[in-house]
Amino acid sequence: MKTVAALLVFVSLAIVPGIGIQRCLCRGAGLKMVRPKLIDKVEIHPISPSCGHLEVVVTLKNGEGQRCLNTESLFTKNIIERIAKKTRSAQ
Repeated sequence: MKTVAALLVFVSLAIVPGIGIQRCLCRGAGLKMVRPKLIDKVEIHPISPSCGHLEVVVTLKNGEGQRCLNTESLFTKNIIERIAKKTRSAQ
Protein backbone atom coordinates (compact mmCIF):
# COMPACT_ATOMS: atom_id res chain seq x y z
CA MET A 1 0.00 0.00 0.00
CA LYS A 2 2.83 2.41 0.83
CA THR A 3 4.45 1.61 -2.51
CA VAL A 4 1.27 2.51 -4.40
CA ALA A 5 0.93 5.78 -2.50
CA ALA A 6 4.55 6.71 -3.16
CA LEU A 7 4.13 5.88 -6.85
CA LEU A 8 1.02 8.08 -7.10
CA VAL A 9 2.85 11.01 -5.49
CA PHE A 10 5.81 10.57 -7.88
CA VAL A 11 3.56 10.41 -10.97
CA SER A 12 1.52 13.45 -9.90
CA LEU A 13 4.70 15.50 -9.40
CA ALA A 14 6.01 14.48 -12.81
CA ILE A 15 2.77 15.60 -14.48
CA VAL A 16 2.55 19.06 -12.89
CA PRO A 17 4.49 21.51 -15.11
CA GLY A 18 7.42 23.23 -13.46
CA ILE A 19 7.49 20.88 -10.47
CA GLY A 20 8.28 17.48 -11.99
CA ILE A 21 11.49 15.98 -13.24
CA GLN A 22 13.34 18.26 -15.65
CA ARG A 23 15.17 16.54 -18.51
CA CYS A 24 17.24 19.39 -19.85
CA LEU A 25 20.28 18.80 -22.02
CA CYS A 26 22.35 21.53 -20.37
CA ARG A 27 23.47 21.63 -16.77
CA GLY A 28 24.34 25.01 -15.37
CA ALA A 29 24.57 28.30 -17.24
CA GLY A 30 26.70 27.13 -20.17
CA LEU A 31 29.57 28.80 -22.00
CA LYS A 32 29.47 32.50 -22.81
CA MET A 33 31.27 32.00 -26.14
CA VAL A 34 32.75 29.40 -28.49
CA ARG A 35 35.10 30.24 -31.36
CA PRO A 36 32.82 30.45 -34.43
CA LYS A 37 35.42 28.56 -36.53
CA LEU A 38 34.94 25.54 -34.27
CA ILE A 39 31.13 25.37 -34.60
CA ASP A 40 29.76 22.71 -36.93
CA LYS A 41 26.05 22.84 -36.02
CA VAL A 42 23.75 24.91 -33.78
CA GLU A 43 20.62 23.46 -32.18
CA ILE A 44 18.04 25.59 -30.39
CA HIS A 45 15.75 23.70 -28.02
CA PRO A 46 12.73 25.81 -27.00
CA ILE A 47 10.98 25.67 -23.65
CA SER A 48 9.05 22.41 -23.39
CA PRO A 49 7.24 20.31 -20.80
CA SER A 50 10.45 18.34 -20.25
CA CYS A 51 12.70 21.40 -19.80
CA GLY A 52 11.59 24.76 -18.47
CA HIS A 53 14.11 26.97 -20.26
CA LEU A 54 15.59 27.70 -23.69
CA GLU A 55 18.76 25.75 -24.53
CA VAL A 56 21.31 26.43 -27.25
CA VAL A 57 23.64 23.50 -28.00
CA VAL A 58 26.54 23.71 -30.46
CA THR A 59 28.25 20.71 -32.01
CA LEU A 60 31.94 21.30 -32.49
CA LYS A 61 33.98 20.31 -35.53
CA ASN A 62 36.50 17.44 -35.52
CA GLY A 63 34.41 15.36 -33.11
CA GLU A 64 35.10 17.62 -30.13
CA GLY A 65 31.57 17.01 -28.82
CA GLN A 66 28.72 19.33 -27.87
CA ARG A 67 28.68 22.41 -25.67
CA CYS A 68 25.82 24.35 -24.16
CA LEU A 69 25.79 28.10 -24.57
CA ASN A 70 24.60 30.62 -22.01
CA THR A 71 21.37 32.03 -23.44
CA GLU A 72 21.96 35.34 -21.66
CA SER A 73 25.32 36.03 -23.33
CA LEU A 74 25.57 38.50 -26.21
CA PHE A 75 27.31 35.87 -28.36
CA THR A 76 24.39 33.43 -28.02
CA LYS A 77 21.78 36.14 -28.57
CA ASN A 78 23.53 37.06 -31.84
CA ILE A 79 23.50 33.42 -32.96
CA ILE A 80 19.77 33.12 -32.22
CA GLU A 81 19.11 36.37 -34.10
CA ARG A 82 21.09 35.19 -37.17
CA ILE A 83 19.22 31.89 -37.28
CA ALA A 84 15.89 33.71 -36.98
CA LYS A 85 16.82 36.01 -39.89
CA LYS A 86 17.84 33.04 -42.06
CA THR A 87 14.58 31.22 -41.39
CA ARG A 88 12.52 34.36 -42.12
CA SER A 89 14.34 35.02 -45.39
CA ALA A 90 13.97 31.36 -46.46
CA GLN A 91 10.18 31.50 -46.16
